[in-house]
Amino acid sequence: MTSNLVDRRALLEKAVAGSFALGLAKMALAVTQAHAEGEATAPQPSPQGMAFGPTTLKAEAKRLADQPFSKPSIDALPAPFNKLTYDQYRDIRFRPERAIWKGEHVDFQVQPFAMGWLYDVPVDLWVVENGKATRLVADSKLFSFGPLIGPGPDSAPFGFSGFRIHGPINRADAFDEYAVFQGASFLRAVGRGQGYGASARGLALNTAQPAGEEFPFFRSFWIERPKPIATEIVVHALLDSQSTTGAYRFAIAPGETTVMEVEATLYPRTALSHVGIGPLTSMFFHGQSSQRRFDDIRPAVHDSEGLAMINGSGERLWRPLNNPKTLQLSAFMDRDPQGFGLWQRDRSFQNYEDLESHYERRPSVWVQPQSGWGDGFVELVEIPIEDEIHDNISAYWKPSKGLPAGGPHVFSYKIFWGPDVPVSWSGARVVKTRVGSGKKPGTVVFVIDLTGPLVKDAKDLPAVDLSARTGKVSNVSVQRNLEISGVRVTFELAPGDSGLVELRCVLKAGDQAVSETWLYRWTKP
Repeated sequence: MTSNLVDRRALLEKAVAGSFALGLAKMALAVTQAHAEGEATAPQPSPQGMAFGPTTLKAEAKRLADQPFSKPSIDALPAPFNKLTYDQYRDIRFRPERAIWKGEHVDFQVQPFAMGWLYDVPVDLWVVENGKATRLVADSKLFSFGPLIGPGPDSAPFGFSGFRIHGPINRADAFDEYAVFQGASFLRAVGRGQGYGASARGLALNTAQPAGEEFPFFRSFWIERPKPIATEIVVHALLDSQSTTGAYRFAIAPGETTVMEVEATLYPRTALSHVGIGPLTSMFFHGQSSQRRFDDIRPAVHDSEGLAMINGSGERLWRPLNNPKTLQLSAFMDRDPQGFGLWQRDRSFQNYEDLESHYERRPSVWVQPQSGWGDGFVELVEIPIEDEIHDNISAYWKPSKGLPAGGPHVFSYKIFWGPDVPVSWSGARVVKTRVGSGKKPGTVVFVIDLTGPLVKDAKDLPAVDLSARTGKVSNVSVQRNLEISGVRVTFELAPGDSGLVELRCVLKAGDQAVSETWLYRWTKP
């Protein structure tokens, strides 16, 4: 087990990048040498400001797209900052008393991250107020140094690699962290009382493709100063990569469920044939729905346990995640999806038994389009892992025709980070999938527990509509499960010579579906 989630995420960025399609790109920070004199204050904005309005960032993204891609670079850094280890990087800490807007009677504070370790591409941070943006300047007075680095020089070569947002999300008298932007185009957030789990990204390009994945990155951020009574903070981000640029706007409202309203405007330099919109990334190591068994004292280890979807026709789908033996890609064809996300439904500590990671507190993350996204599919990527430090799950919307060069291509959506999906429904949903060996050699037994008003209060048990594309299912039964005020479906699968079996199950009352549709991909161990 790892000591905390921050350790696992950092290790993930280093380990996955070289080994898996979901590896994190190295990121970022500008080198600005300055000296902050006097008492503790927030990072000092540059005296040279720039006008910033609703169209500023889109114009900059378009200007950048019309030029050949040029990766930001930095000059050679003196030791030890040129070769910081992971532990040394963690020994550089921003001084919280210098947080942006601290003591200024707003419910938002921003703390930048320093350069070092993997973060070696410049990231500029700007603060926007009254239509004017001023660039933040980093220097050695903003960060404290631990014993692994020693005293830092006055003009330490610091820049920024990203930032985190704090506010009174859990208590009115405490400013807690609830959102982070750092590493390529990665971002993550939590709702009230939760710990970090699944992440989102600005864009996914060529994920799990033979030629390798391309990692767009946020090279600059503009953070609007909130009004004293504001309930959300607005962040603008400039995305760049070999293939595309993009202008992003995030309106972030913290709460029991933290909500981000996202507008992404893309200007591809070249046609994007395999592009993922609203991409999510997570970790599934093992659980009761997993086919692979590990020698682990914990019953389950995962940030997310299933992919949830509401397709364009309103059908609700649930696909338990897996840690397969080989790379698995799944495509769920659709038109104008209503939403998709990576859910952590199990909120019982006893089903994880991890006093350090507390997987029961990880947020479910839901992407809800705000406009028609046309034809395409939700693609699920599942990568085999042997350790929980790796993120091995990705899900995103892939337009069927890709995106032609030029643009602009605009996608508006919301991201919800919280205990549950924000769409209420009276139908039954899956609360647990269990997979085990059947009584006969070579068979597999499945147990699906479902709960919801339509099955809780039903006079008669619903019928089971179960199908398998290959193999043979038998011993199908449905019975009441009073422990969850729901029902339990049980069946056996004899895959025969099939190495892969797609299963589909839905509960019905007459011709009407009264549950979400359960989907499962069985693969030969």
